[in-house]
Amino acid sequence: MAFSANILSQNRLLIPLDLPPLNSRHPNKLISTKSSSLHQNLQRLSVSSSSSSIKVASDIQLQETSSDTVNKNWGDFASNVSGEWDGHGADFTVEGKPLELPENVVPEAFREWEVKVFDWQTQCPTLAKSEENALFYKLIKLLPTVGCEADAATQHSVDEKNIGGVHNKVSAFAYNSSGCYVAVWPKEDNGEFRLLELEYCLVDPQNRESRVRIIQVIRLDKAVFSLQSIRVFCEQWYGPFRNGEQLGGCAIRDSAFAATDATKGSEVTGAWHGSIAVSSLRSQNSILQELVDHKPQKLVRDDQGLVTATKAVVVCTKKRA
Repeated sequence: MAFSANILSQNRLLIPLDLPPLNSRHPNKLISTKSSSLHQNLQRLSVSSSSSSIKVASDIQLQETSSDTVNKNWGDFASNVSGEWDGHGADFTVEGKPLELPENVVPEAFREWEVKVFDWQTQCPTLAKSEENALFYKLIKLLPTVGCEADAATQHSVDEKNIGGVHNKVSAFAYNSSGCYVAVWPKEDNGEFRLLELEYCLVDPQNRESRVRIIQVIRLDKAVFSLQSIRVFCEQWYGPFRNGEQLGGCAIRDSAFAATDATKGSEVTGAWHGSIAVSSLRSQNSILQELVDHKPQKLVRDDQGLVTATKAVVVCTKKRA
C-alpha cells in the first residue's frame, strides 16, 4: 500500500507527496523526488516520493560524477541553503485540516476575542559547511504575541538537526545545488513499528530567498506505510547565518497561512512535465548524496482522494495496492 499527498504552498509552490508527492505551478521549475529523486523543468516545480523512497530503483542507471564536480555542487548547495530562514509553520491532519496551537501558548487576549491561532512564527538558522560536508539547522518556535511585539518574542522550543559529521542524525540525505534537499529522519522504533520523518525542502526558482519545507510523519508497520501527520513551513531568507540571534519579527514578509481559503481542485489536477534526477543510496558509503540528472517524466493527476485544505496546503491522499 502507498499513500499519496499534495501540498500547495502560499507562494504557489505545489508540493505533491507520493507516499507521496509535492508540486508547484507558479514557479518555472519542476522538482520531484522519487527514490530520492529531484525533477526539474522550466514550467512547474514538484517534489514527489514513493513508498519506496528509501530504496533504489533497480532499472535506473546513474551517470558518473567526478569528485571535483561533487565538491563544487556541495559548495553551491551550502551557499544557497545557509542563512537565517524565518517564517511560519503549521501542523495538519492526514485529512489536511490545520491544528490549533495548544491553549497554554495562546495569549489570553486571543482567547477573549475567540481568535483561533494555527501558525507558529518560526526561525530556522541553517549552516552547511562546504569543507566538512555537514549541515546543521535549528527549528525555533516562538510564542504567539499580540500585535507587533518583535522585541517580546520568546522561544517556545528549539529542535536541533545535524546532517553528516560526527553528530549525524539523518538516515538518508539527497541535495541539489539550488538549496533543495530531501531527508529521512528516524523518529521512533519500538520493535513493532517504526516512525520516520520525510523532509522536503523546496526553493522557489523565481525567488531564491523563498522556500517551503514539508515534513511527513510516516508509520512503517512491516511492509505497510501509513501517513500520520504533516507539517509545513513557509520561510524567507533574511541574511547570513547568525544562529537565530536576530528575530524577523514584524519584518517577516510571509504571513500566517494555515487557515486561508481552500484551493480549488482544478489547480492541482492535470498533466505535469519535468526532467528527473536520481540519487543512489547504495552505490556510495556517504550519507550525503547528490541528485543527478536522469530523464524527462510526465505525470497526470486526477481528483481522486483530493482534499482541499487551504491556499497554503492541498493534500491528496490515496491508497494504492
